[in-house]
Amino acid sequence: MIKPFACALALTFAAPLWAEGFGAAGVLSGSNKEDLPPIILSAGEPIAPDGPWVLQSGTYYEFEIQGDGSQELALVGPEFFRAIWIDEIVIEGLEIRPLGLDSIEFDEAGEMEIGFVAIKPGRYYIKIPGTTGETQRLDITIK
Repeated sequence: MIKPFACALALTFAAPLWAEGFGAAGVLSGSNKEDLPPIILSAGEPIAPDGPWVLQSGTYYEFEIQGDGSQELALVGPEFFRAIWIDEIVIEGLEIRPLGLDSIEFDEAGEMEIGFVAIKPGRYYIKIPGTTGETQRLDITIK
C-alpha cells in the first residue's frame, strides 16, 4: 500500500513537463499565432491600408493600433469583439486581460497591441464611429 505522504513526496520531486520536452499546446503554441497588419488612427487617413482581414477560427492573432495624436479618434466594433476571445491588451508595457471590449479611444498619440483568438465565424467590422467612408472601416471575416 502506498502511503499518502510518499505520493506527495514523489509529486514534489517530479520534473516539470517542459523539462521533459513538452511545451505549450494548441492555442498557446507559437505555431498557432499570426501577426496582423496594424490599424492606423490618423485624421483623414485610411485605418487599414492593407485591406480587409480574413481570419481562421481557433487561430491566435496579434495586431497593433497606432494613433498619431492628430485627432481624438475611437474604434468601435462590438460584434467583432464579441466574436473573439481577447487574451490581452498591452499599452506601454501594461498588460490588461479584459472579459470583453466594446470600443477603444486614443485621446493622444500612442500604441496598443491586442492579442486574441478568433472564435465565431461571420462577417464583422471595426470602424471610427460616426463615419461612413470605406477607408474609415476595416472589414473582418472569420472562417
